[in-house]
Amino acid sequence: MADQNEESPAAQETAAAQDPATQKNAQLLSLLHRLFGEDAFTDVEEPYGLLTATTTRERIHDILAGLQQDQELQVNFLTTMCGIHFPDKEGQELGIVYHLHSLVHNVRLRLKIFFPLADPVVPTMTDLYATANWMEREAYDFYGIIFPGHPNLIRILNVEDLDYHPMRKEYALEDGTREDKTDLFFGR
Repeated sequence: MADQNEESPAAQETAAAQDPATQKNAQLLSLLHRLFGEDAFTDVEEPYGLLTATTTRERIHDILAGLQQDQELQVNFLTTMCGIHFPDKEGQELGIVYHLHSLVHNVRLRLKIFFPLADPVVPTMTDLYATANWMEREAYDFYGIIFPGHPNLIRILNVEDLDYHPMRKEYALEDGTREDKTDLFFGR
């Protein structure tokens, strides 16, 4: 006997169409496609109701500037920007995630870009958002991402002469020389 709580695909689509967050995201995606073209965004998804799309680093500055200047949307706040490292994604090992917010319309958007570890250069957003200054310094410090045009791109939390970027997944999580971490002490 089928579970009473299971819904048909048609019922799920109807429920999704009635969801205000889904409707708002559909309108936002339509506006993004109208402003920047459908080819500007890939991997569009809505985890936890947050519209998320991937674009390219060559287009990210123009897209963020356009979103900020658009009178209909008014994306006036860069909530956060952070680096990410996926060592198994060949040619796209590093990335940046931008969380944007329109305080006027209470619309949130997450944009991602990916690029190779061998070429960790991304345009600075400090000319658009003052908050990008600190966040770009953090991404430089921890991931080695370079932001040409940044007013003061120096390490923010680690010492200046550190010769690696600690958040990259290139280093062992445990110190292999520690005696108290051997399997002998954990029954393995």
